[in-house]
Amino acid sequence: MFVINDIFSIEEVGGNKRLERIIWIDDGNIICYTIDMEKETTLPIKRKISDLQQLHDEQLLSLIDCDPYGFIYKDEDQLSEKSKELRDERWECIKDMVLLEPYIYEADKRGSLIRDAMVKTGKTKRLLYKYLTQYWQRGKVKNTLLPDYKDSGGKGKEKTFTGKKNGRKRKFEESFGEGIIITNEIKRIFEVSVKRFYHTTKKNPLATTYNLMLQTHFVADYRYENGVKKPILHEKDKLPTLRQFKFWYEKTYKAEEKLRKRKGNRKYELENRAVLGTSVGDLYGPGTKYQIDATVADVYLVSSFNRNWIIGRPVIYVVIDVFSRMVVGLYVGLEGPSWFGAMMALANTASDKVSYCKQYGIDITKEEWDCHYLPQTLLADRGELEGYNVERLINAFHMKVENTPPYRADWKGIVEQHFRIINTKVKPFLPGTIDTDVRVRGDRDYRLDATLTLEEFTSIIIKCVLHHNNHHWLKNYNQDEMMIEDEVSLIPRELWNWGIKNRSGKLRSYSEDIVKLHLLPTANARVTYKGIEFKKMRFSSETALKGNWFGEAREKSWLIPICYDPRDMSHIYLPSEDGRSYEVATLLDHQKKYSGKTMEEVEYYFAYELFKKQSFEHEELQQNVDLTSDIEHIAQKAKKSLDKEKVEMSNNQKVKGIRENRSVEKEARRKEEAFLLADVQSFTQPIEEKVVVEETTSTQVSSKLQLLRQKQKEKLNRARVSSK
Repeated sequence: MFVINDIFSIEEVGGNKRLERIIWIDDGNIICYTIDMEKETTLPIKRKISDLQQLHDEQLLSLIDCDPYGFIYKDEDQLSEKSKELRDERWECIKDMVLLEPYIYEADKRGSLIRDAMVKTGKTKRLLYKYLTQYWQRGKVKNTLLPDYKDSGGKGKEKTFTGKKNGRKRKFEESFGEGIIITNEIKRIFEVSVKRFYHTTKKNPLATTYNLMLQTHFVADYRYENGVKKPILHEKDKLPTLRQFKFWYEKTYKAEEKLRKRKGNRKYELENRAVLGTSVGDLYGPGTKYQIDATVADVYLVSSFNRNWIIGRPVIYVVIDVFSRMVVGLYVGLEGPSWFGAMMALANTASDKVSYCKQYGIDITKEEWDCHYLPQTLLADRGELEGYNVERLINAFHMKVENTPPYRADWKGIVEQHFRIINTKVKPFLPGTIDTDVRVRGDRDYRLDATLTLEEFTSIIIKCVLHHNNHHWLKNYNQDEMMIEDEVSLIPRELWNWGIKNRSGKLRSYSEDIVKLHLLPTANARVTYKGIEFKKMRFSSETALKGNWFGEAREKSWLIPICYDPRDMSHIYLPSEDGRSYEVATLLDHQKKYSGKTMEEVEYYFAYELFKKQSFEHEELQQNVDLTSDIEHIAQKAKKSLDKEKVEMSNNQKVKGIRENRSVEKEARRKEEAFLLADVQSFTQPIEEKVVVEETTSTQVSSKLQLLRQKQKEKLNRARVSSK
């Protein structure tokens, strides 16, 4: 089965291989047009689908998964204003022609279309053909007409100079010369000077480092002035400028990544379009139109961190193919209804459903849910898409977006009916469901019956979707004559497969990675010395470790753009600069408690921890006050004792007696601790004898020592009496 935008490699006579893209398929799935993707000047090629199928069966044709022009799928925010202006100008030149399919592919009709466009736009024939070829070769979306700035300028490559100075000319070149060329030898001098004068504890400014470098490495001679040796620098045109030095330093020692632009100011709003006729209308096959909508489920869920935490009601997003009633995309979360959730559901439409179901412990075959395409037209509610960045869908995937008018949910009747079916099948069996019709005052609060986690509820909805796609008979489906003749079973999967076989011209194939990069939520994460921080979680990646990001972040942290999947916060994704791919950043080992959790669950966990902390703040404050009072009481009691026992002594005498006082106190503490740890009854007599000895020798010590001994004796006697 071939669809529009498929890329295949075909083996020619002689063993050479050619890369072609399918750019159009007729409604009967008989004829198609392809374009050679490697020639600069080429025209569409007319082929039979049956011939391509035969070549594929004979292994002379193979489908290619990787799109060599994946770099065109960029966010509008990542494009310069100049690039967008050139793209829009080129699009205006060919937009009327490319919509005239298949006439634009036929040589006898294309000539007149080109001549009309030349008169209308003032462009040459060669230029118009160049735009058309570029549009067809790169995937038939508006962004294919972006200029190829990525191939110019040698970004990231070291410049080499052969003998002529690069950059702008000096203002007074006649007087000061052309200037010096920054050769590899000069760069080595820069590096040595930076290490010697700048990367030191002295923290010299860069301008000071520049001056020290000149007087060290760019000296022509020396002179003596008042006995002081002073260097004489080379002529001005033989010295590097401070601007050259700063440019080299900023390019070589880039400790902080530059912040990416925030969301641009240009936002396009789609006009409300009337959608006339029935849901099927003139739809010809799968992919002609998808409908997307969201509903809040009538059930309360609990957190996977702790089932005692009730987290509220989930939101279900469903994307349905209008022709076959096949559910092609699904997302269950706590966000919305909003653009955020709608994009997650759209991302799911292009994802592999076998691996998606496996995440929730459900094993299926590919045939049970073989949907991974984007549509020609997307019909959505104003609440999800109006006023948001729908140009991401239009420019990246050439998708037509339609909004239903306000208060007209019936215009998306297929999705609404599907929600009613799900509610009927699921609600009677789930704890924590809402039943407002029969609840009376005094009844048990149904929220307290919440039992399921978000993951468990999602697995239930997936089971419902699989049942609908594979086993639900569509009673009111309006068949056409061809379906009746082929005796097509009115089951979504059977209708989908029949449409793929007979009417597959509207499906669009895109790489799952590219779709996710465009539709997954984007945000900024901060690189710190503790890891890449996002939503209080910390991640790491191979690039971050190799590039010593965390070491540099000790000086100053910086922001980086990321994508993330709110269904699983085990990873975040770091997009590449060209938009073709991304790198996976993984949770650090001590952050694994968030692995497999949804964004909503993680945010609920942090909110709950903050609630507990704030709840304890008053108790902790009271305990701090009590501790302060206890300390003050002990200090005041000690001061009163000091006043009672105070002996008139000079300050000098107090200071000189510190060592002797320490020795006496240490000896007394030892005896006290030994007495308290020993058996009082068995050691009574020896202790009394020792006390007598101390008393007989007390006349040989100072009066202060006698006082201390007397207090020790009294304390020991009290302890002996209390033990009896």
